[in-house]
Amino acid sequence: MSKAARTKQFIIEKTAPIFNIKGYSGTSMSDITDATGLTKGSIYGNFENKDEVAIAAFKYNIKKLQDTFAKAIEKESTYKDKLLVYPRLYSDYFHLRITQGGCPILNTATEADDTHPILRKKVERAINFWKEKLIGFIEQGIATGEFKAKSIDPERIALTIIAIIEGAVMISKVTGNLKNLSDIMVSLNDIIEDLE
Repeated sequence: MSKAARTKQFIIEKTAPIFNIKGYSGTSMSDITDATGLTKGSIYGNFENKDEVAIAAFKYNIKKLQDTFAKAIEKESTYKDKLLVYPRLYSDYFHLRITQGGCPILNTATEADDTHPILRKKVERAINFWKEKLIGFIEQGIATGEFKAKSIDPERIALTIIAIIEGAVMISKVTGNLKNLSDIMVSLNDIIEDLE
């Protein structure tokens, strides 16, 4: 990795938590320079503008999230157990500290939906990637006879899982009560168990 690539990666790693906590609008150039210890000139020498830093930070946070779940899913042998990774890890999401500030999908979506079309598109892609992953597990579970094919609409179940998770994260953040998150994940766990 070249020195320029290392510097760029350093900026991304140091600013990713800030963008996830404060959002795009709430993160100032001073926040970026304070976190990195670099000058504005150094930042702009590596990124065209704040948008570019924010997009790179979002991608970094999403990759951390996806990699954590992929590692846990890889260890499971049944499709039900692969799906159950989501409520298990999300029930302890804030203690695991996968990404500081909570789920980058929820955080970025709530800010960028009307104000930042490029970031909104990145969030949409992340949700679609997640949805397709879940659909794949459900369809494979149906194909192997693990799930009841007649009563299951894979896309509807996948979207329901995502909506329950993101809603649970939002409720627990707003209320400051992490028990809400774990309680809702118990309900999601039950929904997945009922696919059999």
